[in-house]
Amino acid sequence: QVQLVESGGGLVQAGGSLRLSCAASGSIFGGQIIAWYRQPPGKQRELVAAFTSGGSTHYADSVKGRFIISRDNAKNTVYLEMNNLKAEDTAVYYCNFIPVHSWGQGTQVTVSS
Repeated sequence: QVQLVESGGGLVQAGGSLRLSCAASGSIFGGQIIAWYRQPPGKQRELVAAFTSGGSTHYADSVKGRFIISRDNAKNTVYLEMNNLKAEDTAVYYCNFIPVHSWGQGTQVTVSS
């Protein structure tokens, strides 16, 4: 099973930017759908952005126009560029497949207002 490791989180002021990385232990582009999820404090985990089976992208309404999901096939890495961050973006961010496999540790993003 491919292992996914998230990194790149941190503390940022509102309006700032961060880029998260999801490094895979093997190829993740063999027809699998990969996505970024997040779990805000005290709330359920939610889908943030994903590559669809056709290779296009999907975003939650709350991040549309601010977040960009991208990938580097050669590095088996998926990125989430987050711009114009808001306090409500504070969460632990995870990458995983659709349907999900086991969850990794995620990376904490904290946006101060």
